[in-house]
Amino acid sequence: MNIAVVGTGYVGLVTGTCLAETGNHVTCVDIDASKVEKMKNGIIPIYEPHLDSLFERNIKQGRLQFTTNLAEAIEKAKIIFLALPTPPGEDGSADLSYVLGVAEQLGHLMKEYKIIVDKSTVPVGTAEKVHAAIAKNAQFEFDVVSNPEFLREGFAVDDFLKPDRVVIGTGSERAKKLMEELYKPYVRQGNPILFMDEKSAELTKYAANAFLAMKITFMNEIANLCEKVGANVDMVRIGIGSDERIGKRFLFPGIGYGGSCFPKDVQALAKSASDANSEMQILNAVMAINEKQKTVIIPKVKSFFNNDLKGKKIAIWGLAFKPDTDDIREAPALYIIDELLQAGAIVSAYDPEAMNNVGKLLDGKIEFGLDEYAVLENAEALIVCTEWSLFRTPDFDKMKSLMKNNVIFDGRNLYSLDQMEENGFYYSSIGRAVVAKK
Repeated sequence: MNIAVVGTGYVGLVTGTCLAETGNHVTCVDIDASKVEKMKNGIIPIYEPHLDSLFERNIKQGRLQFTTNLAEAIEKAKIIFLALPTPPGEDGSADLSYVLGVAEQLGHLMKEYKIIVDKSTVPVGTAEKVHAAIAKNAQFEFDVVSNPEFLREGFAVDDFLKPDRVVIGTGSERAKKLMEELYKPYVRQGNPILFMDEKSAELTKYAANAFLAMKITFMNEIANLCEKVGANVDMVRIGIGSDERIGKRFLFPGIGYGGSCFPKDVQALAKSASDANSEMQILNAVMAINEKQKTVIIPKVKSFFNNDLKGKKIAIWGLAFKPDTDDIREAPALYIIDELLQAGAIVSAYDPEAMNNVGKLLDGKIEFGLDEYAVLENAEALIVCTEWSLFRTPDFDKMKSLMKNNVIFDGRNLYSLDQMEENGFYYSSIGRAVVAKK
């Protein structure tokens, strides 16, 4: 099948590449000529595990192409995916200008029946708006389908190739048949393709992300209570996670959620609900709590140093909002770094993939190390912000030989309390007792 994907951001590039992997001919279109040229030459613009090999293979075999020309991209395409940005506006609502702008162009350009698929995360009612925008100029029949993505950064390739479900919103039997044909290769193990109306499909994506964000936030609240009453959040997590009604996933406490999806989607759902006179108080609480949780570790650091961080070197492990990505959008590390700099601290950070992005953003305000140990030299303390695998089993003796103080503030609870006590660290984590140095 011939496919067009409009937008080569995170969702668009993963979608286009994975659709090509099952034999479709995919043309990805983007307005950034420099980016398109690099992709034509096999240079992938994002970091996502396993995507590079699929990207290179499908370009080499001629199934994946790139262009800046929208008309060229959609000419032979049966299905056109819109994977465009929907950034939050000042009031929290999703900005649909990119999506609707392309939709208007499509009405002029289409010369036969097409299916236009909203792949971007969009508010309820967007399919109707896209349909109206296309219809203003369209001379041929078309269908607009809602097909939200459920891609986890760091696992996006597996999530696309082996989805636990595919959600498709359409009232058209013609579109339903073609969409089912397109997705059949990805659900051979029996996972469902769920057909529903467009509005329900749109709301499903927001509801899923908001629920997961709420689950993370609830656990962070429990962790903060554990610190006050002397309980251990690890034990509480195991105790409630063994209940099959709750489940084990998304129960790990930490320094809040970040990234491109949860913050934006929770905010947009809350705004949509408010606009519909159905205020969702629980989401307002989730947003407020998460904002505070991002810097919950700072008072602990300040207290340890008697509120004097001026001139003290603080090392940071992890800058991305989660491991296995270079995405720093709404990353808790950025909020922590800002607080440290305001307090006069010197910050030295290491992340396997995100340092380039942070370097561009902070423009010389912090130092970077060649590896996780380089940033520890003469450091007064280490703050762990991202749970990259390489941070899980470090050489503690080497760390102690490099650090000025053997002090760790762990925002991701990577180490056991016994382990820290045996190695002679002062160790403060989330929702657990503080370990004092021997």
